[in-house]
Amino acid sequence: MANAAAKRIANQNDSTVRALRLGILIPSALHILFRLLFHRSSIPPSKRVIAIYTFTFLPCFFLSNYLIKIGTPRRDPTTGTLISYGEDLNQAGVTEWCFDVLYVTYICQVGSGLFGDWVWWLYLVIPLYALFKVWTFTVGPMFGFGAPKADVAAEADASAGQPATSKRQEKLKKRSEKGDPRVKAQTVRSR
Repeated sequence: MANAAAKRIANQNDSTVRALRLGILIPSALHILFRLLFHRSSIPPSKRVIAIYTFTFLPCFFLSNYLIKIGTPRRDPTTGTLISYGEDLNQAGVTEWCFDVLYVTYICQVGSGLFGDWVWWLYLVIPLYALFKVWTFTVGPMFGFGAPKADVAAEADASAGQPATSKRQEKLKKRSEKGDPRVKAQTVRSR
């Protein structure tokens, strides 16, 4: 069963790695194509546009290579059997944030070719989101401006004077109120 899960993750990673390799080329090609079609007056581009494009392309390039490196499944060259499926590229956290940065970069690259250079202002979403995360999880709670939701729920249970019950315990309680014989048998066996 675990081997099936490893094969599934390896297949997902293979398709994601292929998409990442295309993601480095396609938005850049579309940017150049749309710039040629819709903004002929800005050819050759100004130094500012080249600097912005380079400034945003480099993180995109490095993040793509990082995700390709950690997500590429390793196979035995002679038999083709799976040695390692790589890191799961669908996991939450840093991997997800890397993909978010890539998507925003792709949108800005293609959008600036289509609509103009003002689209690069959308790239500010990335540092604003990072500041939001830092404030929400570290700075805000340190100064008492917000508590994580789990702490709020625990405080509500503690203030009510009732111990927290799990979903299973609530379900068993409802069954016992209905007179379910399975619950009565469990209460006899309990501590």
